[in-house]
Amino acid sequence: MSLAVVILAAGKSTRFVSRTSKVLHPLGERPMLAYTVEAALPLATTPPVIVVASENADAIRAWGGERVRYVVQPEALGAAHAVAQARTQLEGEAESVLILSADMPLVQADTLRRLVEQHTQQQAAVTLLICGEKRADAAVFEATALWPFLEQLEPNPRTGEYTLSSVIALASQAGKAVQTFAVADPTEVIDINTRADLAQAEAALRKRINERWMLAGVTLVDPASTYIGPDVTIGQDTVIHPNTHLRGSTTIGTACTIGPNSLIESCTIGDRCVVLASVLEYAAMEADSNIGPFSHLRKGARVCRGAHVGNFGELKNSTLGPNAKMGHFSYLGDAQVGENVNIGAGTITCNFDGERKHPTVIEADVFIGSDSLLVAPLHIGAGAKTGAGSVVTHDVPPRTVVYGVPARVRKQLDESQQTPEP
Repeated sequence: MSLAVVILAAGKSTRFVSRTSKVLHPLGERPMLAYTVEAALPLATTPPVIVVASENADAIRAWGGERVRYVVQPEALGAAHAVAQARTQLEGEAESVLILSADMPLVQADTLRRLVEQHTQQQAAVTLLICGEKRADAAVFEATALWPFLEQLEPNPRTGEYTLSSVIALASQAGKAVQTFAVADPTEVIDINTRADLAQAEAALRKRINERWMLAGVTLVDPASTYIGPDVTIGQDTVIHPNTHLRGSTTIGTACTIGPNSLIESCTIGDRCVVLASVLEYAAMEADSNIGPFSHLRKGARVCRGAHVGNFGELKNSTLGPNAKMGHFSYLGDAQVGENVNIGAGTITCNFDGERKHPTVIEADVFIGSDSLLVAPLHIGAGAKTGAGSVVTHDVPPRTVVYGVPARVRKQLDESQQTPEP
């Protein structure tokens, strides 16, 4: 059976009290409208048509792009009037028409698939989605029971609107088969008309996502205070502690411990990692690395296998090499740090001269003393050491000890002295 889809998104959003169209407000990090479109796309045999208002048309087109079609409802005269605007695009394209409301975003693709299957098997003229006593804002119409009856409609004398209920009444009066399809989960038919409704839908979506991950082998210590975005992936045997937010395209490996009190945005985290009370944004942690508490990985940061970032450490556009240690109160910006390096407490890369950012390169087995200031651009050779409180303004040769303000070469290390102390 060929199926066309109409999505109603022309509401005024009056009760939402917002300058942004209601259907573009975020729900679980995506615009509310995205869920309806994604649920409908697998069913539609032609690109879905979104009915928009003149006020929100440009914004919805900018979001939806070319994967859907658009039609403008010039006046807010009810759902049936909105559907009628799509007639010129859809008539003759499909045998049946699925009508959905963009403010009912939690209806699932599988529910819509079963709704359409029953409609086809029973050869109904109209099949309505219901939940208990509630008729949901979703229905399948035979094209022959939709387009002709739209022409016969008269407006509601009280509101002046043309309603789909009136179309259904006309079909029933004409002896057409009108049936229902029941869904058990009431959260699928939440209508979002106010921000209170949005909060209710957000809680229902969060519960749905969290249950899916728990069934997949992830431990959520307190699901009610765990926030996982729809595009996040998590490996089995990972434990997520309370007040943790996983956002964007974050990927977390197996057997990790995340949280409590952590925020991770679009990061890649390997297996057996630990993130304790820290913020990570567009960064990466390789397997067996750990961070926290109270540290920050900013965009472009990478913590390599087995590396450690302790409390109050910050990395920006920097790589901390394999098994390197950055214990406390330090900042690495635009830095490349080799393996087995020790970054002493209070170390800072001075990477910005007021106009440009400059790189710092620290080769393997270097020991950076506490409170060192590394004035970029700077290159510190393998096995070198800086003394506590040093201001390093020039490149440091390999296996060399420097200290002072400014730091000067004080000693050359032999092979037995080049490995930094643990």
